Amino acid sequence: MRELGIGDLARRVGMRPSALRYYESIGLLPPAGRVAGRRVYPVGAVRRIALIKMAQRARFTLAEIRQLLDTTADRGATRQWRALAERKLPELDRFLQETQALRNAVADCLACGCMNFDSCQLLSSSPAGDDA
Repeated sequence: MRELGIGDLARRVGMRPSALRYYESIGLLPPAGRVAGRRVYPVGAVRRIALIKMAQRARFTLAEIRQLLDTTADRGATRQWRALAERKLPELDRFLQETQALRNAVADCLACGCMNFDSCQLLSSSPAGDDA
């Protein structure tokens, strides 16, 4: 089986070696092997990190990701994934709604055309524009 040094792995996945060491320290990556005192990871670590990154983009916390990756859990991995995903969906729906509202606000500001934050009617008419 081919192994990657920590620097090679970091380059492949677009992360810093310190982040990989952190992931290892909190249990997201299994402990690295050692060759001549250097950390080495199996090539499969690339796929595991891709899964971690995908889960982070889906707004899973590192603790939740660690649960997803815990292969020693009593319950099956599929049931574990389903339960976490079902709990995450409402949060993602709220995030999408908030993001759409922000997108609409930016589009409204562009459409306004005034390009002057001090006198913009859109900002002065919104609760966020009030000086509190």
